[in-house]
Amino acid sequence: MIRLQKLLADAGLGSRRSIEEWIRAGRVRLNGRPARLGDRAAAADSIMLDGKPLELGSRRAARQWMVYHKPLGELTTRRDPQGRPTVFDRLPPPEAGRWITVGRLDVNTSGLLLLTTDGELAHKLMHPSHEIEREYLVRVRGRPSAAVLCQMQAGVMLDDGTGRFDRISQTETRGSHSTFRVVLREGRNREVRRLWQASGYEVSRLLRIRYGPIQLPRDLPPGAWRELDRASVDRIAESVHREAAPRAPLDN
Repeated sequence: MIRLQKLLADAGLGSRRSIEEWIRAGRVRLNGRPARLGDRAAAADSIMLDGKPLELGSRRAARQWMVYHKPLGELTTRRDPQGRPTVFDRLPPPEAGRWITVGRLDVNTSGLLLLTTDGELAHKLMHPSHEIEREYLVRVRGRPSAAVLCQMQAGVMLDDGTGRFDRISQTETRGSHSTFRVVLREGRNREVRRLWQASGYEVSRLLRIRYGPIQLPRDLPPGAWRELDRASVDRIAESVHREAAPRAPLDN
């Protein structure tokens, strides 16, 4: 027998942290009584979530992973009170468990979104201690100076603490816009946009092109998805066990 939250996370129902919150909120029952943190259970036990029984024995299929090219205008929540489209509207049902997004993209950001039924590994990828790199292609209005770019790597004060890019490289200047590739290792809400805004520049386009070792396939159009092969999943698992690399200097 293992801890209840690990059992449910291994079944692809969510991360351990989210399942612990369900238990605290009284949403989980174990063998006819409200579950408690610290409870141990097995797949054969009677476990209910929100009054519905969970048949964990049928959820032991191999963990699934997919890459989705999120278009503009879609939310990464499961339901929206305003009825706006979500990424889950397009996705096929998983073989077992449910899809979990590895991080989020706001409604005005497009690009790579990883989804999985492996709640435990998803949680590790998102945890700040693993410092998994996220890479974006960002277009801003104006032509930032080298001093501005250096400051964004040294650190910019935001309303929730100092934020910074690990790497910045300029890819294009056209008219009144400049395009950069930026890399950071945090998943704070809208951090890329807020870093540029705090530096005096408005983001006009933001596309995530990489999360950890997984890149957005060039031939994957917006709104399309593709399952990851075993080699890609192995690279994801390896990425959470590596020590964080030293932060790189500014690209010139």
